[in-house]
Amino acid sequence: MSVKPVFVGQLPLDTENAFAADVVAGLTAKPKRLLPKYFYDLVGSALFERITQLPEYYPTRCEIGILRNNAPAIASLFPPGCALIEFGSGSSRKARILLGAAATVEAYLPVDISGDFLQQDVAALRRDFSRLAVYPLVADFTKTFDIPRPVAKLPRVGFFPGSTIGNFEHHEAAKFLRHAGEMLGAGAVFVVGVDLVKDPKILCPAYNDAEGVTAKFNLNLLARINRELGADFDLATFEHHAFYNVEQSRIEMHLASTKRQRVRVNGMTASFRAGETIHTENSYKYTIESFQALARGSGWSPLQSWSDGLFGVLAFSRDGD
Repeated sequence: MSVKPVFVGQLPLDTENAFAADVVAGLTAKPKRLLPKYFYDLVGSALFERITQLPEYYPTRCEIGILRNNAPAIASLFPPGCALIEFGSGSSRKARILLGAAATVEAYLPVDISGDFLQQDVAALRRDFSRLAVYPLVADFTKTFDIPRPVAKLPRVGFFPGSTIGNFEHHEAAKFLRHAGEMLGAGAVFVVGVDLVKDPKILCPAYNDAEGVTAKFNLNLLARINRELGADFDLATFEHHAFYNVEQSRIEMHLASTKRQRVRVNGMTASFRAGETIHTENSYKYTIESFQALARGSGWSPLQSWSDGLFGVLAFSRDGD
């Protein structure tokens, strides 16, 4: 397909306003919380790429290994002449594996909230896949976004790697799966990366690396609020905490205040007790069967799954006509 790609270069104004509103709402909630989707500004995205290369962080290595070992089988599920839509793309490293194995993909649509990082990645992608029409979209992938007109009529394949689905509460994950189904349409294929339940001795170091990169990633959320909303967080007075909640089958990440303090944010003041935390992320772990059950209840039928025992890549088809 030979069409001119479109790039939406800046974060839409309504998204900027949503950031401020979500931060204020989260810091006035009890307990305090911030949404993990806001980790991924340019600095946060770069830090996450460093995390994926750490020896303790197994999910990326495992998922890439599964994709490489099974790319032809996964690509065989794609309809001819399709558009591959990646939700929350970040780096296209994993999509590249599928694009290399699926020669009939006509268009690739990486959707990410971090416009600067997306632009950098897409430039390299266009060099390496000159035959491919690439349409980067700066958007919140949990909300409805516009499909570019030149690819609107192509059959669609969704790709949601990285176990990002684990960041949602179960009801939110089900809502997202329904949303993805609406965006992809009846008969679509959806490939999802899922981190599996395992020994906490493997899980906990992945979020508490010796180099402290995950701590910097977590704290960068406060730095971003300072940069973009004029807040006055003192990062030296907050600590990164991450632990496994056995009952909920999830890793929790928090930022803990080391002292009693007040912080000004976007015209309001947030008060902290010593030891009080801001809950910044959950990362739920699933079994293959439990995630397939969740997907079934959200309008997706399991097609196939691939796993190395630590991580799973699952393929589904969209129910309906």
